[in-house]
Amino acid sequence: MDLAVVDLSRLQFALTALYHFLIVPLTLGMSFMLVIMESIYVITRRPIWRTITRFWGVCFGINFALGVATGITMEFQFGMNWSYFSHYVGDIFGAPLAIEGLMAFFLEATFIGLMFFGWEKLKPSAHLFVTFMVALGTNLSAVWILVANGWMQNPVGAEFNPDSMRMEVVDFMAVVFNPVAQAKFVHTVSAGYVLASVFVLGISAFYLLKGKHVGFAKRSMTVASAFGLAASLSVVVLGDQSGYALTDNQKMKLAALEAMWRTEPAPAGLTLIGIPSMKDRETHYGVHIPWVMGLIATRTIDKPVEGIFELVATAEDRIESGVIAYDALEKVKANPADATARGVFELHRRDLGYGLLLKRHVADPRQASPELIKQAAWETVPNVPLLFWTFRLMAGIGMFLIAMFATAFVLCTMRKHETKWFLRLALFAMPLPWIAIESGWILAEMGRQPWAVEGVLPTFLGASSLSVPQLWATIIGFTALYGALAVVMVKVMLLAIKKGPFHEQEQFAAPAPDAPTQTPAGRPVAPAVA
Repeated sequence: MDLAVVDLSRLQFALTALYHFLIVPLTLGMSFMLVIMESIYVITRRPIWRTITRFWGVCFGINFALGVATGITMEFQFGMNWSYFSHYVGDIFGAPLAIEGLMAFFLEATFIGLMFFGWEKLKPSAHLFVTFMVALGTNLSAVWILVANGWMQNPVGAEFNPDSMRMEVVDFMAVVFNPVAQAKFVHTVSAGYVLASVFVLGISAFYLLKGKHVGFAKRSMTVASAFGLAASLSVVVLGDQSGYALTDNQKMKLAALEAMWRTEPAPAGLTLIGIPSMKDRETHYGVHIPWVMGLIATRTIDKPVEGIFELVATAEDRIESGVIAYDALEKVKANPADATARGVFELHRRDLGYGLLLKRHVADPRQASPELIKQAAWETVPNVPLLFWTFRLMAGIGMFLIAMFATAFVLCTMRKHETKWFLRLALFAMPLPWIAIESGWILAEMGRQPWAVEGVLPTFLGASSLSVPQLWATIIGFTALYGALAVVMVKVMLLAIKKGPFHEQEQFAAPAPDAPTQTPAGRPVAPAVA
C-alpha cells in the first residue's frame, strides 16, 4: 500500500467530515430550540412566538439543506476511498448507517416539508407535533451515526470469521448499546445544543446592539440563555463520562491527551499545562494537579492510571501474539480442516489486528524482527502534543461558555437584556463553539490512530487502491465545491438575518404607493409627489 494514498485518503475524509460537522451541530440544536419556542406559542397563543419560531426555522432550514448534501458525500467515501475497510467491517459498520437512512432520514424527510409549509394548513398543536418529529429524526440520525463511530472506537459485538476473512456481527445489541457510542452520543448532541444556543444568543445580541426587533431579540435571548446554560453544564458532565469510558476502552488515547508518559500511581494527578515532546517522550515544564486524573479516569483515588510507556509494552506483547494469530490464520487458509491451527488462532484471535500493524513495514508479519516489533508498538502512540493541546482548547472554551451562559441567564432574569458589553461579548463569541466541536472530533479521530477500527484494522490497510493524482483531483474538487456552497449558505443566512423576523409581515402590510398614509394624529396625508 502506497502510504501517500493512505494519507491523502485520510486528508480527504478529514476535510469532508470537518466541513460536514460545521453544519450538523447547529441542525441538532436548533431543532429542539424550535420545539421549545413553538411550545411557548401553542401554550400562550401569542403571535410573537409564532414569528420567533418561523424566523429561527428559516435559519434551521438553510443549515439543514447543506447538511444533507455534505452528509451523503461522506457515506460514498467509504466505498470509494476506503473499500477494504468497507469489505472487512462493512457487515457491522454498514448496519447502523442503513438504519439511520431508513429510520431517521425518512422521518426527517416526511415531516420537514410539513414543518415549513404547513403553518397555514395545520392546527398549532399539530404543527408542533410535526416540528417535534423533525427534531426527533434529526437527533435519531445522530444516534445511529455515533453507534457506527463508537464501534470504530470500541469494536464490541463482533468477531473475525476465519472462513470469510471478515468481521461479522455476533451481538447487535452490544453494538447498539456500546458504552463508548452512548457516551459519544449524549456528549455530541449536548454540544450541538450549546452551539445552537450561542448562535441564537449572538444573532439576538446583534439585533439588540442595532436597536432592531427588540422584543423578538429579548425573547430569543431568554430562551437561548436558559437552554444554553443547561446544555453547557451537561456537556461538562457528559464529557467527564466520555473520559471515564476511555479508561476501559481506549487507554492509549487517554494517556496521550493527558501527556501521561509514565503510569501515574494512585492518587493519579492531572497535567494542567506543559510542553509534551514526542522526541524526548516526556512533558517539559508540566504543572500537575494531584488526584484529579484518578477521579476522572477511575472514579477513585486508590487506583493508578496507565501511562504511555507501559501501554506500549502491552502493545508489543499483543503484536507478538498477533503474529502467532496471523501464522495460524495462514495455515487455516491453506487447510481449512486444520483443527490445531484453528485452536491456536482462537487463543490469539483478539490480537490479530496488532499483528497486522507490521504490514506497514513487511509483507509477511512473521518475518518481522524484534526491533521492528518494538517500532510498531511505538507507532500505536498517537500525536501527543496535538491531542494534549486540542483537548485543553476544547475544555477551555467549554468553561468560558458556561460562564457566558450563566451571565446571560442572570441578565435575562434581571431584565437587563441590553447590557452593551455582554451583547458585544456574545456576538464575538459565536465562532467558539464551532472551534470546540471541531477540536473534539480531531481529538476523537486522531486519538484513535493508527487504527481505523481500534485493535482490529490498521488505518493504512483500509484504503482503496487509488492513485495520488485521483485523490488530489477529488480533494481539490471537493474543496472548491464545498467552499462555494459555504459562501452561498453564509450569504443566504446573512440575507435572512438582514431581512429580520418581520419581513413577511412588513411586506404584506406595506401600503400601496398611491394610498394615503396617516399622521400620528390620525389625519390622512396625500402621498408625496416627486
